[in-house]
Amino acid sequence: MVTASDVAVVLVRHGETEWSRSGRHTSYTDVPLTPHGCDEARPLAARLAETHFSLVLTSPRRRARDTCELAGLGPQAEVTDDLAEWDYGRYEGRTSEDIRREVPGWTIFGDGAPGGETAEDVAARADRVIARAQAAGGVVALFSHGHFLRVLGARWVDLPAAAGAYLGLDTATLSFLGYEREQRVLRVWNS
Repeated sequence: MVTASDVAVVLVRHGETEWSRSGRHTSYTDVPLTPHGCDEARPLAARLAETHFSLVLTSPRRRARDTCELAGLGPQAEVTDDLAEWDYGRYEGRTSEDIRREVPGWTIFGDGAPGGETAEDVAARADRVIARAQAAGGVVALFSHGHFLRVLGARWVDLPAAAGAYLGLDTATLSFLGYEREQRVLRVWNS
């Protein structure tokens, strides 16, 4: 069982949107939560209610900010561009299957996005968020997006951004990052 003393960072992926449901890559397009996405996000409030957060950060995108509000942490949240989703550039709004018809075998983690960000670009943002979370002390909550949080999880345990490909993440889930002695570890993933 994970206790509050085991946790340094709580990652919160936003609830479902029309685009996340259909597999469309969504970075800068500000797609709202679906009614189901709102229903997914509301129970997060009870799961987070007993934790005192020293810092709450959210992506500027409406889907993350609304999830933060529904989880009860909106009033203390600070918006930061560093938590925005991976910039998909010319692949914005397209599905992986569609992209692979033009670029067989394409993955965001291995190939990045033309006109958007590379894995290294996203890793640099994740590293800044990690440094800020560690400087805050206590438990930090981060409301963000699937691909970005997968990179952040990989970077937390000193893996390259591309290792985020192995960390699946569903909508409206919590993941807990912490320590085992001085070693940074993934305590719970995709809960």
